Amino acid sequence: MGMMKTEASLDEKAIVAAAEKALSDIAAIRGEVSKVIFGQESVVENTILAVLSGGHALLVGVPGLAKTRLVTTLGEVLGLAANRIQFTPDLMPSDILGSEVMDQDDSGRRSFRFVKGPVFAQLLMADEINRASPRTQSALLQSMQEYHITIAGQRYDLPAPFHVLATQNPLEQEGTYPLPEAQLDRFLLQVDVNYPELAAERQILLETTGLGETKPEAIIDAQRLIEIQTLVRQMPVSETVVDAILSLVRSARPGQGNASTDKNVAWGPGPRAGQAMMLCARARALYEGRLAPSLDDVFALAEPILQHRMALTFAARAEGMSVRDVIAGLVKQAKG
Repeated sequence: MGMMKTEASLDEKAIVAAAEKALSDIAAIRGEVSKVIFGQESVVENTILAVLSGGHALLVGVPGLAKTRLVTTLGEVLGLAANRIQFTPDLMPSDILGSEVMDQDDSGRRSFRFVKGPVFAQLLMADEINRASPRTQSALLQSMQEYHITIAGQRYDLPAPFHVLATQNPLEQEGTYPLPEAQLDRFLLQVDVNYPELAAERQILLETTGLGETKPEAIIDAQRLIEIQTLVRQMPVSETVVDAILSLVRSARPGQGNASTDKNVAWGPGPRAGQAMMLCARARALYEGRLAPSLDDVFALAEPILQHRMALTFAARAEGMSVRDVIAGLVKQAKG
């Protein structure tokens, strides 16, 4: 079986040694997060995968499902400096990025000084991102793409690593500004946060209504996270997995010979979806305790990676179809 290798890849023994160390770190991260977040395994997994892959995630779910708690917990466990912004219609770009203020020294000389905004964090929670105006949204989304901001002609680099975990409420659409497709594409994954299972909800009631509350501890730091992110990009991927990624992503685009897609999909995912799949499949292999990604990783990641990168035709929506239904059909076809 052929392997796709990058120029920067380490020799095989070094990758295996680094991966084995990463496996134990990731297992410890999972264990620490599970002390605070009960149930929601797929949500926790996909959110951590986005960070391990060096990207951003959009968490979609109704209020009260521990989205904020998850982000706070991840910040503590990963040893990252975390900030939170509550998006509102009157929030301005300067409220996120920062602004210049005028200072006066002892001699009376005046000068401008830049005061950094909350975007200068390693882990940023953008709460209810669809409540802010498009102008404010674009200020954040530009920084997500470029990892720096420009104020008054001066460039300021954001801290490394830099990850945005944005939340969105799918129910309340009044007074919101839905994110445009081009901006949704900048999120590596869309993570759907659903109600917890009965056993998990029972545990939530028992564990969170007493006097003491479990506090998570830092397992790694920012430098170690960057090392793991570098390792993810160096992991070899088999030709079979690469072909499966290409086939799945291309089958989600109309005009590629897939009858179901041609009928139901208005527009499909671009190459960025394939890039996301390559990174996240490697990260998922590490998360699951394996040294190489498999076809199962590709199929498991299809929904969170593709669902915000494609849209249905009017006819498909009128029939009550959802993007998830289409993706499930494509995965079924791919599995044969």
